[in-house]
Amino acid sequence: MWRLIKAIVFLTALAAIGLIGYAYVGPIFFPGDFAPPKVQVTQPVTLELE
Repeated sequence: MWRLIKAIVFLTALAAIGLIGYAYVGPIFFPGDFAPPKVQVTQPVTLELE
């Protein structure tokens, strides 16, 4: 049982390190994944004046 808990803790720590590494290194190697969508949105707005 102790071996299973240690494996789960190890895999969780490894996943956290991988996620943090992807957040820091990802924009360098995968800039398309981190770029915001470039779509212009126009929508009419009606203002009610009193």
